[in-house]
Amino acid sequence: MIYEFLRGQESQWKAYFDVLPEEFNTPMFWSDSDLDALQASATRGKVGKSEAEEMFRSQLLPVIRSNQSVFMSSEARTDEELIGLAHRMGSTIMAYAFDLENDEDREEEEEDGWVEDRDGKSLMGMVPMADILNADAEFNAHINHGEESLTATSLRPIKAGEEILNYYGPHPNSELLRRYGYVTERHGRYDVVEIPWGVAEEALAAQLSVPADVISACKERLDEEELEDVFVLERDTGEPNSDGTFAGPAELKEMPGDLQEQVKAFLKGIKKLKPDLIPDKRKRDEILSDVMLNSLQLLESRYPTSYIEDRMLLKRTDLSDRIRMAVEVRLGEKQLIQEAKALFQSSSNENAGKRVKTST
Repeated sequence: MIYEFLRGQESQWKAYFDVLPEEFNTPMFWSDSDLDALQASATRGKVGKSEAEEMFRSQLLPVIRSNQSVFMSSEARTDEELIGLAHRMGSTIMAYAFDLENDEDREEEEEDGWVEDRDGKSLMGMVPMADILNADAEFNAHINHGEESLTATSLRPIKAGEEILNYYGPHPNSELLRRYGYVTERHGRYDVVEIPWGVAEEALAAQLSVPADVISACKERLDEEELEDVFVLERDTGEPNSDGTFAGPAELKEMPGDLQEQVKAFLKGIKKLKPDLIPDKRKRDEILSDVMLNSLQLLESRYPTSYIEDRMLLKRTDLSDRIRMAVEVRLGEKQLIQEAKALFQSSSNENAGKRVKTST
């Protein structure tokens, strides 16, 4: 991409480069104040701007500088200009490139038409015209991969004046923003919240009033390779219908199963060290529920503004596009945390009702 761009008028792809964006709204290009608006969202830690620039400086620049006869006009550009160009081309690829299938991919293709990306590696390709479609969580078109071409096929009747929409996958708005620089209301159903183990560990220690050395002792008894650092809270969304519409509402049904299992493993370890704290399974389950709820409350407290405050903030008309998208991302995460908290509150009310009936 950099090679062809630097060829300028001599590149057969110049007309294509001319219609591609020069600027992006992805967090890679945001200021620190814009990034701060993401608050406690895990998106902030996934931008990777400094890592990308280090890679550009250590790997790309030396190649370009030592082959100036190949990279035409590069000698007229400063290092910073070439770094900026690398950011632009990298973001263009992330936003517009297609995963190109090979023969093995077609053999492994599942009935729904999607191909698994093995080991995170795939052949990426820029395909002019095929990338002109916008995308949303509900869509009416699909890009089909042929042997020598890509074909856009409608999935249901599209009225005159209606936008043709492709599908990028079940991405939460945070990932949509990171990759493509936009968010949509419909993608909110796929929003996720990442729960660091440190949050659950803090909630666990506080719930049982045990010092850090007890938690550390439990960790030493477990296989550290099997311990997870981050857990994903997400709704059960199901697959889209064959015509691109939603099959049903998205619903949060439970906390991450792997998080619950890891907390249980620590509770078993604590029981061995301090049996009086967890006398039986009923008490263990009660503690588990409290730790889950307290973890959500701890995570929620890391966001400086509340759900209601963010709702009010989005009613303002003076927000920049980037701040508005950041607020929508963090609001979606807070909404999911509230839904998760409601699971435990409703469960608590049900248990209280059962106890009242039993006592009467």
